[in-house]
Amino acid sequence: MDLIKAIIIAIIEGLTEYLPISSTAHMGFTANLMGLKEDEFLKMFQVSIQFGAILSVVVAYWKKFFDFNNIKFYYKLAFAVVPALVLGYLFDDKIEAVLGNQIAISSVLVLGGIVLLFADTWFKNPRIDDEKGITIKKAVTIGFWQCLAMMPGTSRSAASIIGGMTQGLTRKAAAEFSFFLAVPTMLAVTVYSVFVKTWGKETANPQKGYEMILSSQDHLTIFIVGNVVAFIVALIAIKAFIGVLNKYGFKPWGWYRIFVGVALLIYFYFFK
Repeated sequence: MDLIKAIIIAIIEGLTEYLPISSTAHMGFTANLMGLKEDEFLKMFQVSIQFGAILSVVVAYWKKFFDFNNIKFYYKLAFAVVPALVLGYLFDDKIEAVLGNQIAISSVLVLGGIVLLFADTWFKNPRIDDEKGITIKKAVTIGFWQCLAMMPGTSRSAASIIGGMTQGLTRKAAAEFSFFLAVPTMLAVTVYSVFVKTWGKETANPQKGYEMILSSQDHLTIFIVGNVVAFIVALIAIKAFIGVLNKYGFKPWGWYRIFVGVALLIYFYFFK
C-alpha cells in the first residue's frame, strides 16, 4: 500500500467513523476498489488509524474530557465500554472472518439504512438533552447497543446513537455520548490490535501490529500520516454531523446507506 492510497483510506475513516454509515464497511470497500491486497498490514492500518479519529473527539470536546470535577462522566464511560470489551474479545475471530465478506457487509449496510429511515418516528419524546442526565444504568444499556456494531457494516455510531435514543436522549445528546463512548472503545481496539493481538497466526513467524509499523520507514510514515489525516477529517466531520442530524434527522443517512449498499451489492455480486 502506497502513501496516496493510505491517505485516501484515512480520509474515509475520518469522514465515516462518527457518522451512522459504518467506517469499517467504507474502508473495506475503498481498499477493495483500489485493488489493495487484504494483507495483515492493511488490516492493522485500518484499525490503527482510528487512533487519529479518537483524538479528534478529545480535542472537539476537551472541556468535557478534562473536567475532573465531573468524575461521574468517567464512571459512565468506564461502565459503558465494558460490554464491548468483553464481547469484542470473545468474538474477535468471528468478527475478523466477516471483514472480507463484502456481500454480507453490503447487505447489513442496506438493512441498517432501512432502520434509520424509521428511527426518527420511533423516539418522539426525548427527555434527556445533556450527558449529566444519563445514569450509569442507561450508559451500560447504550454500551450493549454499541455491541451490535460488531457485525461489520452496522456502524458503531448508529448503534450507540439509537441505543441512546431508546434511553430517552435527544438526537444531539445521543450523538455526543456516542462520540464520548467511542474514545475508550476505539482506544481499546487500537491498543489490542497494535500491541496485543498477534497477526498472521497461521505463519511460522507471527507479527504484532507495532512490529509491522516499525518494520520499515514506509510503514511508519503511512501509520503517522494516516492518523494525522484521520484526525483532521474527523474533527471536521463531527461538527458537520451534529448540524445535519439536528436539522434533518436520520433519513439522509438511511437513504445514503441503502443507495450505497445496493450499488455495492450489484458490483460485488456481478462484477467481482
